[in-house]
Amino acid sequence: MAKQARAVQTWRSIVDAAASVFDDYGYERAAISEILRRAKVTKGALYFHFASKEAIAQAIMDEQTSTVEFEQEGSPLQSLVDGGQQFAFALRHNAMARAGTRLSIEGVFLGGPHPWGDWIDATARMLELGQERGEVFPQIDPMVSARIIVASFTGIQLVSEADTGRADLREQVAEMWRHILPSIAHPGVIAHIKPEGRVDLAAQAREKAEREEQEARIAAEAKEAGSDPAADTGSRPGGGSARGTRAGQAGDEGDEEPAGAGVAAAGGAA
Repeated sequence: MAKQARAVQTWRSIVDAAASVFDDYGYERAAISEILRRAKVTKGALYFHFASKEAIAQAIMDEQTSTVEFEQEGSPLQSLVDGGQQFAFALRHNAMARAGTRLSIEGVFLGGPHPWGDWIDATARMLELGQERGEVFPQIDPMVSARIIVASFTGIQLVSEADTGRADLREQVAEMWRHILPSIAHPGVIAHIKPEGRVDLAAQAREKAEREEQEARIAAEAKEAGSDPAADTGSRPGGGSARGTRAGQAGDEGDEEPAGAGVAAAGGAA
């Protein structure tokens, strides 16, 4: 169990470090050596989890969708709008979201999986749910509309990045919905949709940061006093469980490069 936990943590460190490198440099200029430096892992540990730089990039592409959660209860259209605003916020504050988007735009996987496939599928599912609940016009093709929505969002965030460094992205995404909603939804439903999203994500993030700071301060004071609040409660403040990953399937990590890693390194390092 300890080996598995270590493998998961190493996988997480590599992916997070790679996201920051891809965000800074793009795919072609991203160097394996820089990913290793930021992740603080050995080359053998990296190639234990990933066969190549492309495999790391694909993991980031897969991970970026985790920044959004579409609520299944209530209005499907409002949930779809909220999800778009969640990702707009993530593009400003989350390297994983920015790296995944940059990799998609750079066309790293033109011969592989569709870079926006997961987003299109998730959007189409919410539109189908909207049809079932009477919010979306029955004549609408969910997949066609989903492609238009994802393409519109992608273009808008690019323009916002060029204009304001995405500072105005929330409002630009809201304007996108104001233009799209009349073509897919009943007027009575639109009147109750909030294009800016139901939640002030910036305020929510500030509250979370303040809460974590307070928990850290309490933990530090308790440590100085000679007691551990986590030991008393059986939990660690602010702790969470690791997501299931490919690393979870591995039993251990090698400190040396496995066979074939040198080939991957030659093709992956920039």
